[in-house]
Amino acid sequence: MVRVRLKRTGTRNAVCFRVVVMDQRSSRDGKAIEELGFYNPRTKEEAVNVERADYWKSVGAVFSPTVVDVIERVRAGKTLRDVERKAAPSKKAVERAKAEAEAKAAAEAEAKAAAEAAAAEAAAAAEAPAEAAPEA
Repeated sequence: MVRVRLKRTGTRNAVCFRVVVMDQRSSRDGKAIEELGFYNPRTKEEAVNVERADYWKSVGAVFSPTVVDVIERVRAGKTLRDVERKAAPSKKAVERAKAEAEAKAAAEAEAKAAAEAAAAEAAAAAEAPAEAAPEA
């Protein structure tokens, strides 16, 4: 089976990838059937021959998920720099926010209960002098 995937090039700590068509049994950096383009995550450059990618798709080649993303960006005329990623909060931040929300809800419940108790005491105090007045 033929796959369109990434082939690692470059040096240590300065990685770059080529978008290549390879037999799935070949090693990652083995001999490619055809090179379609490149993808450099460090400089956020990417270029792919879209016509040849369409040909290989029509023949039945399977594309890796990363290559699909690269090809979609190239088709749309966007670069990797244009893609905005929302910062996902860490697990600790999520737990902290959840604990703060629970504490706030508990404080509001206590304040509500205290307000109800104060209202009940005020109502009882208002009734008590009225009952005490006729006795005097």
